[in-house]
Amino acid sequence: MRSVPETIRTSEDLAAHLDHLAEGVVFQQSDVGDELDEVADQLRAAFDLSQPAAVFGHPVVYVVSSDAMLGRTGAGNAMVAAGLLSAARTLAAEMRRNGVPVNVLGIGDDTPSETIATWVSLLLEQGGPTGELVQLGGSQIGKALP
Repeated sequence: MRSVPETIRTSEDLAAHLDHLAEGVVFQQSDVGDELDEVADQLRAAFDLSQPAAVFGHPVVYVVSSDAMLGRTGAGNAMVAAGLLSAARTLAAEMRRNGVPVNVLGIGDDTPSETIATWVSLLLEQGGPTGELVQLGGSQIGKALP
């Protein structure tokens, strides 16, 4: 019997809203400390989840903390958020020729899971943006982001 590869690694609450996704990979950043091993483990998990998507041409969305992207939640979280953004842009460049989107969704602590799920679904659709950081909330307004 062939096992179905994991395609969603998010909080349980968000995963419950994403159970309707037909195909695509969604990886949500989780909180890490400032130890390099924790950062590497999180980035490795995202890579392991994304690699089959790259091989089979499935869209990818990384969900990151907007505050982490701004360095407000510690160096480790900032490294993960920035690493996922860089990974998405690199993967998007590779998958662009096949029209497969790869994006990052920045969220706040108070962003409802339903809202996140709606935007994840939109960003997984072909014909939309690719290689982009889409911010929800507003904590990033007035800030320079990568």
